[in-house]
Amino acid sequence: MPFRPWQVHCKLNLSGKTAILTGASRGIGTYIAKTLSAQGVTVIGIARSESGLAETKTVVEREGGTFHAHAYDLTDINGLEVLVEELWNQYGPIQILLNNAGIEFYQHYDRMTREKTSDILDTNVQCPMELTRTILPKMIEEKEGHVITIASLAGKKGLAYNSIYSASKAAMIMWSDGLRQEYRNSPIEISVICPGFISEAGMFYDGNVSPPPLLGASKPQKVADAVMKALKKGSCEIIVNKGPIKPLLAIGQLSWRFADKLTRWFGVPALNRKRISV
Repeated sequence: MPFRPWQVHCKLNLSGKTAILTGASRGIGTYIAKTLSAQGVTVIGIARSESGLAETKTVVEREGGTFHAHAYDLTDINGLEVLVEELWNQYGPIQILLNNAGIEFYQHYDRMTREKTSDILDTNVQCPMELTRTILPKMIEEKEGHVITIASLAGKKGLAYNSIYSASKAAMIMWSDGLRQEYRNSPIEISVICPGFISEAGMFYDGNVSPPPLLGASKPQKVADAVMKALKKGSCEIIVNKGPIKPLLAIGQLSWRFADKLTRWFGVPALNRKRISV
């Protein structure tokens, strides 16, 4: 890979950089915001919840960081281009885009509604794609930019009763893969992070169920640490999981039947069934 002089400063010193972080009002987003700000990154947090953004802002500023809250419904895809333009004009060049916002909904697929499916795909797929499409030309012009997308191991192996979420995260993994290859000789870095079960904060934790013992759960700070690793390493794919997931994923590529059996043995489908919304 050719030497890129603009990478050196970005990787060794994040102080003074500016990041857009979606899903910043709660869960893993709060940990990412706090971790970035501790490195001197100005964080522009986007989410629907004004109160949640205010809480994140308090946490970040209590530790001396800078956090700007912007309440916005990310399912309003048509307004994202205007939003990016406004943020760029207000805060100057933005070097980091963190596509973290995501939603899921456990249900039998034949009972899913078109509206719920659209909400998931708009938030998890359309929004990060449109945000990235809008901001990339500006980053290229500035000769610096890193797009990091929080996907999921659900995008590596489909989840029963949560198949739309799995599809959305698989889309993010393959989309990031394609972008990484497309922009390998540009000033743009593309990374994707695939967490498994996360404890203490986030959507899985909110479900009030325990993870399968053999797969375990990682703390949310591990996801924030993975973000920092991506920023320092450059384009990459990072898995965040305590259990033996990598060999299991490799087995799944060789035999989907065996992988399905392992998934049932671990108790993942049964766990997901417990989370079905009534």
